Amino acid sequence: MKASNGLSRIPELALRQRRQGLAKLLPPVTEILRGSLVERYVTCGNPACKCARGERHGPIWYLTVTLGRGRTTGGIIPEEKVAEVRAWIGNYHKLKDHLEKISEINRELLRRARADERKRKRKGR
Repeated sequence: MKASNGLSRIPELALRQRRQGLAKLLPPVTEILRGSLVERYVTCGNPACKCARGERHGPIWYLTVTLGRGRTTGGIIPEEKVAEVRAWIGNYHKLKDHLEKISEINRELLRRARADERKRKRKGR
């Protein structure tokens, strides 16, 4: 394991405190949504409608989620839910970012523990 992001210069206690601080900043897990919110303007196909003359209907908010291997799913989001969905998507990105930082700290702590163990073994010979 290799030290990254300058964590090797930070004292262990400070790393543990940073990890705890990041954990406290995690958003509530019930308010997380992975996906993208897309604003769309559509035509209905009626030749007498205003959209046939270029004035499209909308905005219509659409949630799209990639399921993997080229598969996606999604659905229309009511206008009154758009702000909430945006916040949930933001929470997902914040959670992902904080978990990655916590993981980096944990890797550094493991690297240090392994180095300490090696030192102890050498001294015991």
